[in-house]
Amino acid sequence: MTYARRAFSAAVFVPALLAVTAMGNASAQTAPPSVDEQQARDIAVDAYIYLYPLVTMDITRRQITNVEPGKGFGGPMNTFANIWAYPGAEDRAVVRPNFDTLYSSAFLDLTKEPMVVSVPDTNGRYYLLPMLDMWTDVFASPGWRTTGTKAGNFVLVAKGWRPEMRARLVDDYKLPQDTQVIEAPTPYVWIIGRTKTDGPADYPAVHKIQDGYKLTPASQWGRTVEPMPFKPDPTIDMKTPPKVQVDTMPAERFFAYAAELLKVHPPHITDQPIVARMKRIGIEPGKSFDASAIDSAVRQGIAQAATEAQRLMGWKLQSLARVVNGWSMNTDTMGVYGNYYLKRAVVSQVGLGANLPEDAIYPLNLADSAGQPLNGSNRYTIHFAKGNLPPAEAFWSVTLYDPEGFQVANSLNRFAVSSWMPFQYNADGSLDLFIQADNPGKGMEANWLPAPRSPFNLTMRLYAPAMNALTGRWAPPPVEKVDATQALAQ
Repeated sequence: MTYARRAFSAAVFVPALLAVTAMGNASAQTAPPSVDEQQARDIAVDAYIYLYPLVTMDITRRQITNVEPGKGFGGPMNTFANIWAYPGAEDRAVVRPNFDTLYSSAFLDLTKEPMVVSVPDTNGRYYLLPMLDMWTDVFASPGWRTTGTKAGNFVLVAKGWRPEMRARLVDDYKLPQDTQVIEAPTPYVWIIGRTKTDGPADYPAVHKIQDGYKLTPASQWGRTVEPMPFKPDPTIDMKTPPKVQVDTMPAERFFAYAAELLKVHPPHITDQPIVARMKRIGIEPGKSFDASAIDSAVRQGIAQAATEAQRLMGWKLQSLARVVNGWSMNTDTMGVYGNYYLKRAVVSQVGLGANLPEDAIYPLNLADSAGQPLNGSNRYTIHFAKGNLPPAEAFWSVTLYDPEGFQVANSLNRFAVSSWMPFQYNADGSLDLFIQADNPGKGMEANWLPAPRSPFNLTMRLYAPAMNALTGRWAPPPVEKVDATQALAQ
């Protein structure tokens, strides 16, 4: 899900975190004098890109957990917040929303004790509970594809939490014996749950499942869990989207914020090279960062890092994915990024909360078969030959958005076509989808994705994509412009 202008984010850790540059010098790391301004700038650019997802996640967390339960999408830590309906035609809170699933979101705090995540039996219905660490990596993904759809419990434990208890965790807390223990790389975790939804008529069945997603502190297992108390933090900026807050933060303030987060959320085991480089400019896990304590040349180099890094991220966005038949196919190194820090930063900036490609991929259309952007003054078709439908083991869809990434009002109130719908197939078993402003006629209305008479774009979604979609052996067919003669005959 992509949230631009996203009010996604929340509270609990450092209430005065943004004032951290005023911290004392005692714990700050002084950069070696051998680092000159150019070297400092190069290292700081790498550090900014490396740390960007961590800072973005925490500002998001602070906002989203600073929402009173029931008053919006969010709530205190260790609380599920559910979206009960698709966004309406005029809703502009979410960019590129899907019309395939309803969301259930929770930020978990594992600093005090493990948390038990319980799921109901979905009776075969697709659901997904990807669990992201604070670096935005998906470290676990319970759901239809991986653990099945029977009821289950997953106990999340922070890395390094009381190792003497780990072996007897289930027994000591009297958890069900089939409870799966999952170690989280960071003590804060974001769950971005999705439950398959076949249109508004399906809402009651989905709501029952959403109500069954539960979070229980391990020590309270078997008892009635008291709702998490909510106390709003007035110091949190709830109006400025997290992306804007991060992108406009001066470099010294950014690194001071990140240094405080590094005290709580450790680097990944493979991050030693970048950690060693950051130490050369005074950024070291476990220590505060105080720009006033470092060499002036180094400080000058650091000051330029945010602008340089943002420019690099913007440049990389254009070539982040391969393009086939006019569709951008971003199927590689998603959800788990390894040391590809630049891609991780770009994805955090434009689409925080990306799934593993094995769970879902989102081909994005850039142009029609002639290389021209889509415009509703034309008519288009997507033709799937028999046996060449999107290879999704769960389901697939095609959603239409305006150039800003929002759904477009239309006579059917239909913003996507999905594989659960009663399509009209051709005599040879092939399928044609019609993307146009005018109704193609009652016989083909089931295959119609209404378009505005203006520019638009399309996103295809494959849930649990088959291997040939992941490897590139399959690609979406091109979007074909219908010529004037065909249009008149329609």
